[in-house]
Amino acid sequence: MNIKFTPRDHDGEGVAVPGQAREVATWWRQRARSTVRKIANGRRTSSPASANGQEGSAAAGASGPDSGRLLAPVTKTGAPPGPRACRSAGHVLVVVENIPMGLDFRALKQVDDLLASGYRVSAVTRRDPANAGYREQPGMKVLEYPPPREPRSKLGYIGEYGASLGWAAVLSLSVRLRGPIDIVQFCQPPDIYFPLGWILRGLGAKVVVDQRDLMPELFAARYGQSNPAMMSVLRWLERRTQRVAEHTLATNETFRRRLIEAGAAPERVTIIGNGPVLSRIQATAADRTLRGQHKFLCCWIGEMNLQDHVDLVLRVVAHIVRDLGRTDCGFAVIGDGECLEEARAQSAKLGLESWVHLPGWLPQDKVFSYLASADLGLDTSLQNEISPVKVIEYMAFGLPFVAFNLRETGVLGEGSSVLVPPGDIESYAREVVALIDDAARRDKMGEIGRKRVQEDQAWERQSIAYINVIRRLSQQTLPVRGSGRRAIS
Repeated sequence: MNIKFTPRDHDGEGVAVPGQAREVATWWRQRARSTVRKIANGRRTSSPASANGQEGSAAAGASGPDSGRLLAPVTKTGAPPGPRACRSAGHVLVVVENIPMGLDFRALKQVDDLLASGYRVSAVTRRDPANAGYREQPGMKVLEYPPPREPRSKLGYIGEYGASLGWAAVLSLSVRLRGPIDIVQFCQPPDIYFPLGWILRGLGAKVVVDQRDLMPELFAARYGQSNPAMMSVLRWLERRTQRVAEHTLATNETFRRRLIEAGAAPERVTIIGNGPVLSRIQATAADRTLRGQHKFLCCWIGEMNLQDHVDLVLRVVAHIVRDLGRTDCGFAVIGDGECLEEARAQSAKLGLESWVHLPGWLPQDKVFSYLASADLGLDTSLQNEISPVKVIEYMAFGLPFVAFNLRETGVLGEGSSVLVPPGDIESYAREVVALIDDAARRDKMGEIGRKRVQEDQAWERQSIAYINVIRRLSQQTLPVRGSGRRAIS
C-alpha cells in the first residue's frame, strides 16, 4: 500500500552509528566487487533444499493472463515436497525494502505459496525480530541487513534507499554466487532496484516487480505536487523499472493502466489483489471485552503515515462525540507509523481519551479480534488509486464501512460501504452515526462485503494468478534436460 515510514521501533538493534556506517559501506563495496568477480569467473555451487508452507489455492480470483486454474498442482499442507520437487520448481529471490519481511503480510503470503508449490526461496530484507519465524523454515533462506535509520526528511529517504539498494546488491549477488536464481521479485516501492534487476537478468534471472504503490501519486499524497522536478524523477524511476521488469504485479486496474503508461506491455501486467487468508479470518473469535464500556465499536486499522490521514479519523470522532452528542461508541485506531505519537497528542488535545483507543502496533491475530468484535470499519484515505487493504479486511469480517468517495475504494466496496465527499468531516460523522443506529442495514451491507471477499478478493483466490506468473516464468528459465544451458524464453 505504501512506502514504509516507521513500522515499529527496532530498539537500536542492528542500526549503524556513523563510525559503523563507514565500516559497513567499505565491507559491502569489497563484498560486491568480490562477488561479481567470482560470478564472472563461473564459480558457483547449488544445493537443493526441501520446502514447506501453506496450502496453495485453486479457485477463481485475480485478473490477467495468468488467472484461472493452476498450471500445476500445489502441495497440500503438511506434505512438503522433496528435493526433486524443489529442483523442478526453481529458486525465487524476494527483495523487500519497505518494511521487514516478517511484517509484510503480502510478501509472507507469497512466500508461503512459493514454498508450498515447491520453490526454494531466498529473501533479502532489513533485520527485525519479526523475521524469526522464517529463518529456520525448510526451503527458505533469509538474508538480513542492518535496518537503516528512519528518515526525518525527504532527503533522508535518499540515504535510506541508497543503503538498502547497496545491501540488496551485495546479498543478492552472494545468493547468486551459491547457485542460479530463476526469478527475482522486487517488492516496491521504492522504485530503485532496476540497476540490480539488469545485473540479475544478465545472470539468467527473470525479473518480477510487485508494485504495491505508485511513487509519484504517493509523493503527491504526502507532500502535494508542488515539486515538478521530484515528480519527474519519480516517473523516470518508474519507467526504468518497467523496462527491466519481465512481469509486473499490480493491485488494481488503476495501477495496471498507469504501469502500462510507464512502459509495461499489457500482457505482462497481472492484477493480484491483497485480500486476507480466509482460514485466518474464520479462525478468529469475537472478544466483547474489547468494546470496553461502550455499546458500539468502530475500527480504523493500518499504517499511520502522512498519506493515511489518521488525523481525519480523530476529527470525525470529535464531531460525533462533541457535536452529535454520541458517547456510546468506542473507536479503536490501531496501527503504527510516523504519525502515531501525533495522533495520541491530537486525541488528548481534543479530549477524546474516553472514546479513542490508540494501542499502536498489534499482531495480526489481535487486530483480527478487534475486527471480529466491531460494528463498523472506517477509512480516511484520500488516494484515488489505491485499494485499501483495511477495507478488504473489514469486508472479510462482514463489517460495513464509511470512507471517502474515491475511485478504487468505490469499486472495491460497492454495496458494502457508504461514501462521502473527500474531506467532508461532518458528512462522514453523520453517516457513521446513521449506520450505528441501523443494525439491519449494517448486516445487509456486511454480508455483501463478506461474499465479495470469499468469492473474489480472498488470498486463496488471488494466489492462483500469482503462482501461475511465477510458474510460467520459471519454466522459461529452468535448465533444458540433458543440457547445462538454460531454456530461452
